[in-house]
Amino acid sequence: MPSDGRCWETLRALRNSSKGRLRYDREWLLRYEDVLEECMSLPKLSSYSGWVVDHILPNTSRHTQENAPSSDNSPSSGSASGLYQSSLLKSPVRSSPQSPSPSTPDGAQSAHESPFLEPSAPQSSRAIKVEGCIRMYELAHRMRGTEGLRQWQEEQERKVRALSEMASEQLKRFDELKDLKLHKEFQDLQEVMEKSTREALGHQEKLKAEHRHRAKILNLKLREAEQQRVRQAEQEQLRKEEGQVRLRSLYTLQEEVLQLNQQLDASNQHKDLLNVDLAAFQTRGNQLCGLISGIIRTTLESGYPTLENQAEAERALQEMRDLLSNLEQAITRASEMKKKDEEKARVKLEESQVLQGPGPPTQTSAPSPSPVGTQNEDLQVKVQDSTMQWYQQLQDASAKCVLAFEDLTNSKDSQTKKIKMDLQKAATIPVSQISTIAGSKLKEVFDKIHSLLSGKPVQSGGRSVSVTLNPQGLDFVQYKLAEKFVKQGEEEVASHHEAAFPIAVVASGIWMLHPKVGDLILAHLHKKCPYSVPFYPALKEGMALEDYQRLLGYQVTDSKVEQQDNFLKRMSGMIRLYAAIIQLQWPYGNRQEAHPHGLNHGWRWLAQILNMEPLSDVTATLLFDFLEVCGNALMRQYQVQFWKTILLIQEDYLPRIEAITSSGQMGSFIRLKQFLEKCLQRREIPVPRGFLTSSFWRS
Repeated sequence: MPSDGRCWETLRALRNSSKGRLRYDREWLLRYEDVLEECMSLPKLSSYSGWVVDHILPNTSRHTQENAPSSDNSPSSGSASGLYQSSLLKSPVRSSPQSPSPSTPDGAQSAHESPFLEPSAPQSSRAIKVEGCIRMYELAHRMRGTEGLRQWQEEQERKVRALSEMASEQLKRFDELKDLKLHKEFQDLQEVMEKSTREALGHQEKLKAEHRHRAKILNLKLREAEQQRVRQAEQEQLRKEEGQVRLRSLYTLQEEVLQLNQQLDASNQHKDLLNVDLAAFQTRGNQLCGLISGIIRTTLESGYPTLENQAEAERALQEMRDLLSNLEQAITRASEMKKKDEEKARVKLEESQVLQGPGPPTQTSAPSPSPVGTQNEDLQVKVQDSTMQWYQQLQDASAKCVLAFEDLTNSKDSQTKKIKMDLQKAATIPVSQISTIAGSKLKEVFDKIHSLLSGKPVQSGGRSVSVTLNPQGLDFVQYKLAEKFVKQGEEEVASHHEAAFPIAVVASGIWMLHPKVGDLILAHLHKKCPYSVPFYPALKEGMALEDYQRLLGYQVTDSKVEQQDNFLKRMSGMIRLYAAIIQLQWPYGNRQEAHPHGLNHGWRWLAQILNMEPLSDVTATLLFDFLEVCGNALMRQYQVQFWKTILLIQEDYLPRIEAITSSGQMGSFIRLKQFLEKCLQRREIPVPRGFLTSSFWRS
């Protein structure tokens, strides 16, 4: 058709135009996705495309077929029809896009009244045809695009469904593989657990078997240990019984030796019959008594006597018997000689009377021989009765004081317990603060103790404390204060000898103002150190060995006796404190008032200790400590009598100590001997180290 040819000519002209020769990028869809999204949207037709398709195109095709010859021959008619169609094409611009026929303002105008049919707007048929072709081309192109897009969407949906199904299948396979792997791992873990359980059960059974075996062995060992313990206990009991038998035997031997020694001393009445001095017999007898005493003391320290100890004691007894037998034989021989001499004298007298004739008989008395040497006094084994009564009175007073504050000690009331603790601290802490720093500090401590005993309130631990808080407070404080003074001597003075003087001067001052405290100090001192009486406790019948050791001053803990060195150290500290107390007086007190327990008691102690049998290691230690602390004061007080006593110790008492001292215990003996020799050589007892001078009290 000519119109179709023109259409394609138009298309070719459009392609050859400037727009048709534009180059298009084939990859722009990949770079501009938003453009693709716009293209994928449904195409929209023009507002009059539907009217053209329905009205113009069918009429144009029919008109062309019917009037083809006339249109070719008469151009006026063609131009008229073209103008008419052009007017028709221009008129739809004012029509609605939804209805092919325009509507009136009130929506009621009909198709015959439409302005498109008015002959006043003629259009060209060629323009109408071209426009229709363009519209049809756009419509076909859009339809093909829509169809292609639909097919592409369907293809993509099929691919998506296929991919989804494939992913679903793969997910199922993955889940199946995962379940299979988990199941396999669970089975492996279960097998491992079962294997471990079997191994653990096997190991447990093995351990049970080993445990049963070890328990059996342990039971056997325990049975053996129990049997061995029983045997050891039986042996220990047997050894203890044998030791007690031997100890009783030793005491029997000691008693017999002492009786023989008394018989030996009783032979002094026959000394006028003998031409030799009896001192040698008595000295040897005393040495044998001291030897047996030393054996008993050593065995008490080590436990029980052995067969060697018993044999040695028996040898000493036999020697004592032989000594007494020899002395009796000598006395017998001397008596017989005396009888013979008397008989000869009587015969001579009768013969002389016969030669002289009868007359009044004359009586002559034989001159008594003068003693060849000086006789030593017998040493005592027991303390004097007066001293023992004094010792017992002090112990009774101490026990009575304890009973006086028994309710305070045993009270369960919390307030009473608090008062008791405050009073104990107030009494003991000041004593612990005594030192040689300055005299003013020492006076503060003394004033605090004196105020507490006087009933005045004192500060202790940040609180005010007074003995008036409890009716039994004063007795409790006095007892604890005295106990603390002695404990300071037992511990502080034993370690630092110079500490004896500040402690002693405070104790002496308190003793002067509060005599009951002084009696309690002596009671505690005598109980812990019986040698300060002096008093050598004896083993009573039925008394346990541990109780006897405590009575001697030893500390016994869990049936274990303290070492001898520690024992001597404690005894030394307490004797030094006692020796310092008897010579010191509180400087701020009344100088005219006598010391409540002065040097006369020290002289009494020295005399009594020298009148008693010495103890190995103990007597030498205590004598040295006492003389070193108190010797200078005794020398100034007693002068010549004191030096006579020193000579007596050196010439008579030291040999007695040496006779009973073993080779391993010679240290204290040598120290005492050298001290006496030095003092006799210088004719002076030096002032003890640490003695409080007048300058100290001004500090």
